[in-house]
Amino acid sequence: MFGPDSTQEEVFEETKRLIQSAVDGYNVCIFAYGQTGSGKTFTVQGSPDNPGLTPRSIIELFDIISNMDNFVVKMSCNMTELYLKDLRDLLLAPGEHAEPIIIKEDPATKRVVLKNCKVVEINSIAECEAIFNDGLSRRKVRKTNMNDESSRSHLIFSIIIDTTNTNTNVRNIGKLTFCDLAGSEKSSKTGVSKQGQEEANAINMSLSALGSVITALSTGSTHVPYRDHTLTMVLRDSLGGTAKTLMFVNASPSIYNEAETKNSLEYATRVKKIKNTVAKNTQNKEALKLKQVITDLSEQVD
Repeated sequence: MFGPDSTQEEVFEETKRLIQSAVDGYNVCIFAYGQTGSGKTFTVQGSPDNPGLTPRSIIELFDIISNMDNFVVKMSCNMTELYLKDLRDLLLAPGEHAEPIIIKEDPATKRVVLKNCKVVEINSIAECEAIFNDGLSRRKVRKTNMNDESSRSHLIFSIIIDTTNTNTNVRNIGKLTFCDLAGSEKSSKTGVSKQGQEEANAINMSLSALGSVITALSTGSTHVPYRDHTLTMVLRDSLGGTAKTLMFVNASPSIYNEAETKNSLEYATRVKKIKNTVAKNTQNKEALKLKQVITDLSEQVD
């Protein structure tokens, strides 16, 4: 529990062990959930003079890698937003042609792959921060009665960390994802326009689908409805299975938002019950060759 006086440093200190897990080959996802204006974006992004989880994690990631002797490390990232029903590539330059993004699952690694989504190689802290900030500049926001710059989309920023031990040839592929979910809201409080209401309806529908997946995972259901919505399809390898997932639930301290805070905490209660079987994405040379054959055959079938 972090109170109003908790600092960004304190929040990150409780989180940073997950960055090491991603380097070790795990799928790691850090979420921020809560109503509009409750501080999700501040938690995930922060501000230039008070950075949040993502900028601090980038620094921690490169700090870890700088001490990894006997390893070859390759890193890349992609950044998308789910706006209304469309998955938009935030790393495309203005005027660059955008193909529809197709969500697929790699049959060999079970990792979600976004076909036609731009993937950018990263080699330094400055480069990674520049890519992240560039993508943020294209995110959909709107002024509402609850927030001067309310996020109108779900933001998903993923870093793929591919490490190979030069002594053993063992390869680990980790995935570090930051997800700033758009806020759940009531139109009576936000006072949005017709377009804003359409955005709010899409946001609430996607959060409801995410809630259904969380309920299925927390109750041990044999069927998890990932395919019911684009958001849950994109986050499939970050929610269940072998993922390490951390969700921040941001709550407003105002009595005016009592009902929304109660709903957020009930949502958090369901999330807390999910128990994943955590496993590394580890491959040796022989397994890597076999998985590549499977992937190639799968693409031919498609």
